[in-house]
Amino acid sequence: MKEGRPILSVITVVYNNVSDIERTLRSVINQTYAGIEYIVVDGKSTDGTLMIIGRYKDRIAKLISEPDKGIYDAMNKGLAAATGDYVLFMNSADEFYSAETVANVFAAANGADIYYGETEMIDGAGKSLGQRRHAAPASFTWKSFKYGMSVSHQAIYIKRSLTEPYNPKYKLSADIDWILHAAKKAKTIVNVNQYVAKYQVGGMSKLKHRQSLAERFDIMKRYYGLLPTLLNHAVIAFNLGWYWVRNRRTND
Repeated sequence: MKEGRPILSVITVVYNNVSDIERTLRSVINQTYAGIEYIVVDGKSTDGTLMIIGRYKDRIAKLISEPDKGIYDAMNKGLAAATGDYVLFMNSADEFYSAETVANVFAAANGADIYYGETEMIDGAGKSLGQRRHAAPASFTWKSFKYGMSVSHQAIYIKRSLTEPYNPKYKLSADIDWILHAAKKAKTIVNVNQYVAKYQVGGMSKLKHRQSLAERFDIMKRYYGLLPTLLNHAVIAFNLGWYWVRNRRTND
């Protein structure tokens, strides 16, 4: 690691997302920070995505294009290919908040184990929908996810030496387990106190949503224990209900 300038491995996972991939690619390659290793993992797209990626191949350090077993298998391929001091997943349809984001993150402090910030929601046209429902906490530890995933994966920079592969047991919520594992080992976690990422809001079927909730419960039970997780989920349900009531009143 160069003094004051760590190398950040930015990993983009994509499969058949021709409508959004260029926005993500440009967001990464337009960063003013020089120390970026850009890795793109494509699931052998057939819709023109690879053609768009090809336009930027001279700015991509490593391109992997082959079938995978799902998003976390693809993310593990990117993680295995990374050589940077820190890793960040900026998947297709995600964006950095601005061209100066990475530079601002590392300027916040030297040598932290984890850096994190706030995330803005956007729609398919790139229009802002405001801050995500789970606001990033003022201070973050491995216990901070007990009421939900309060830091999104595209807003957290983790020292690569603290990471391990995503657990293939989880198909929809392995990112929670991955972040918690690293956070539990981290000694210094820095809030950069600014927006660092944008993510596009997308729908999820009820079946997948139930599966995601079941996986999240299992993960939290492992980290926090069964009884605390049951109590915490009661709080989550109340907060979610109040959020929708409050926003319905606002929108009426």
